[in-house]
Amino acid sequence: MTEDEIREICGSAVKMRERSYAPYSHFRVGAALLGEDGKIYTGCNIENAAFTPTNCAERTAIFKAVSEGVTKFQAIAIAGGPEGGELSYCPPCGVCRQVMEEFCPKDFPIYLARSGTDYRAYILGSLLPEGFGGKNLKSWEREEPEELGTGRT
Repeated sequence: MTEDEIREICGSAVKMRERSYAPYSHFRVGAALLGEDGKIYTGCNIENAAFTPTNCAERTAIFKAVSEGVTKFQAIAIAGGPEGGELSYCPPCGVCRQVMEEFCPKDFPIYLARSGTDYRAYILGSLLPEGFGGKNLKSWEREEPEELGTGRT
């Protein structure tokens, strides 16, 4: 990735915070995901009074891309902080890391942004060193259920 691309996705993540729906936590998060196709898919956190249905910015961006047929990504930038407050280097939650594990390699770049030029860079493997993915399921052999017959004589 070029420095310009990094600045662009970091700036987009910061801007996406404006669309965040966070009436309960007042913690606004934006994300910008760079697809392998060069398109940027954005997302923001969307809270719900029942809490469990809340969706994080990172997953919003990933699900948006996947729903448009894109499943390969170059990098993601995340920007978060309290409403009206200063941005912090906001890491993805465990669920978002797990979703990234589904679609991204261990060396997938994750930028925690405070602005387009102020960010920290990580890779998925350092934030989720022993992630559970499709490779874990492929190692299991499934047994076919024993047929009990049709009930006809």
